[in-house]
Amino acid sequence: MNARPPSLKRALIVKPMLIQFATLTMMLSVILLVFMRMSSNVAYTEETITGVIAQSIVRHADGRMTLRPTPGLARLRAETPGLWFVAEDDRGRNVTLGQVPPPYAHFGGALHRLSYMQIRDRAPPYGLSAVIRQEVSPAGKLTILAHGKLTELTVSILIASNLFSILVIVLLALVSLVVTPWIVRRSLAGVNRIAEEAGRIDAHRRGWRLGEHQVPTEILPLVRAVNDVLRRLDEGYERQRRFIASAAHELRTPIAILRIKVDGADEAATRSLGSDVHRLANLAEQLLDLQRLDVAREQADVDLVSLVTRVAAELAPLLIAADRTIEVVIVEPRTICGDAGPIERVLTNLVQNAIEHGGRHVIVRVLGHGFEVEDDGIGIPIEERKRVFEPFHRLKPRSTGAGLGLNLVRQVVELHGGRVSILAAPVNGTVVRVEFLDR
Repeated sequence: MNARPPSLKRALIVKPMLIQFATLTMMLSVILLVFMRMSSNVAYTEETITGVIAQSIVRHADGRMTLRPTPGLARLRAETPGLWFVAEDDRGRNVTLGQVPPPYAHFGGALHRLSYMQIRDRAPPYGLSAVIRQEVSPAGKLTILAHGKLTELTVSILIASNLFSILVIVLLALVSLVVTPWIVRRSLAGVNRIAEEAGRIDAHRRGWRLGEHQVPTEILPLVRAVNDVLRRLDEGYERQRRFIASAAHELRTPIAILRIKVDGADEAATRSLGSDVHRLANLAEQLLDLQRLDVAREQADVDLVSLVTRVAAELAPLLIAADRTIEVVIVEPRTICGDAGPIERVLTNLVQNAIEHGGRHVIVRVLGHGFEVEDDGIGIPIEERKRVFEPFHRLKPRSTGAGLGLNLVRQVVELHGGRVSILAAPVNGTVVRVEFLDR
């Protein structure tokens, strides 16, 4: 079983996103571990006490600040017997409550220069744990250093307090999930266009090249290599086409001369070569037909009845000489749009093929937008009905034909947007049906 080819989009989208998610997960895990480490066995002073303290401070007319009893302050003192604080305005004037620890004595006069700080002890009973915050009070803007009710900082509180960081990480993950595929799709748009152009290349569209516009730099060498291959194929095909056309044209004159001499010979043995000369002339015409397929022709209305009747009349002497008969049956007369010359060659090849490989009676039916040629020969095996359209393929190795007739038939019919198929005759023999595009 063939291995699945590697996906460029998978390499550019899935793998980077997995790496990004793994990195984000590691970052989040490290942050949580740090928070848990910081919060283990550590008590902090609740920051909300500074707001309560600020509302209990008033200023007198002479600028002094004093405390006034408030329900909030009374509650704090009841919850924390060891409550203490220092409140200082922008001019260094302050008011205190409780026993301020000596390590904070030097904060006096400079406290208003601070904005925010959370101070904690190394070990219980955490008497030095304190918080510094700026608050607005009835006495004006104050900076408060306070020690009050203690609380342990749990992981949930840490996560909630760092919710912004978590939101940033989640947002980054979502952006990566949406933006990365969009960027990759835009980057590979040129590759998809190249794939569509490559899918339109066939044997009948020579001169086609893949566009290099908006192709990624990494893919550009491949596109140029493919274009170079297409150029070499076109050059080789053109040389082959010129050779076939030249050879076929050069053969027509000596073959015509040979036919005249054979037909006018007195010896019976020489005249018996007429069939061989005819096959040689037919091969030259088939080679010219190969060259004519590349020449654009004008489309016109083609009367299938007139065309079939004309071909049957032209081939009648050949059938009589071969002791064969031909019958034309008009099932549905119709006019199609196409090139009369190549279509006439299609019918001629089919009738000649039926004469050479079929039975003794050939029937040509006009079927609306197509026709069919039936013979009463031995027929074509089912497994060979597609292969006979391949160039130079023969049912019999020693067959006198070159194996080009049916291949030319298929090419002409496909150029007209139609199809050709081989069916079994009702009794025995073969039916070759040609159907053109209904325009």
